[in-house]
Amino acid sequence: MTFSAMRAAAASSGAGLRRRAELVRQPGPQGVKSPSLGLLMREFAVLLGGGKRGAIGEVAPARDPMPVMILPGFGAHPARMRKMGAALEQAGHVVYDWGLGFNLGPTPENFAFLLARVARIARVSGRPVALVGWSLGGLFAREIARLRPDAVARVITLGSPFSGDRRANNAWRAYQAITGHPVDAPPIPCDFAAKPPVPTVALWSPRDGVVAPRSACGWPGERDRAVALRCTHLGFAASPESIAEVLAQLDRPD
Repeated sequence: MTFSAMRAAAASSGAGLRRRAELVRQPGPQGVKSPSLGLLMREFAVLLGGGKRGAIGEVAPARDPMPVMILPGFGAHPARMRKMGAALEQAGHVVYDWGLGFNLGPTPENFAFLLARVARIARVSGRPVALVGWSLGGLFAREIARLRPDAVARVITLGSPFSGDRRANNAWRAYQAITGHPVDAPPIPCDFAAKPPVPTVALWSPRDGVVAPRSACGWPGERDRAVALRCTHLGFAASPESIAEVLAQLDRPD
């Protein structure tokens, strides 16, 4: 690399860091509430292994086994949803992870990859794919289903902030620092509140310490069903309650 190229790369890197710092310093919008500090502290307890854990127990055979893709939350790896994936497989579903490793936010490239991956799974399996998305993964799932409803059987979101202000959560500054773009201006065209033209179920929790319950629950017209659980935000990925509800929703004849 030439000296000029090195200077240009350094300048670009510096500009990117300044941009991220500005995004982190943005004030929160007036009148938008995030979950309380007490609920957020419970999330840290789960992260550090202090949250309640439980066995899944016996899993009944699925009424209609189908291909299912699981999409992790922001900053998470599909391994965080391994327990859910194992239960789905035990029920007879064919489980795919999203194929992108850690979820570090949307880009035109990774979103195009997901659209192609879902379409390919649907083509190979001969039937549309059920998408189970945790938090930001659920927003990906809704957009995939909105754009490719022919390849998607249904969408189940787990604590996903698809409704209302994108800053009604305790993670938006971290999101902006890592992605380098505003949480309400992703680099792909999207309409998160628009209900996909497939059965769409929103699982939400009043104990969510990251995403405001109303954002994850949504309003009639933004989803077909909303089901309240009693888990933390991190608990959506692997709690017995969450896994049992996902299994039940996949068994519903929509």
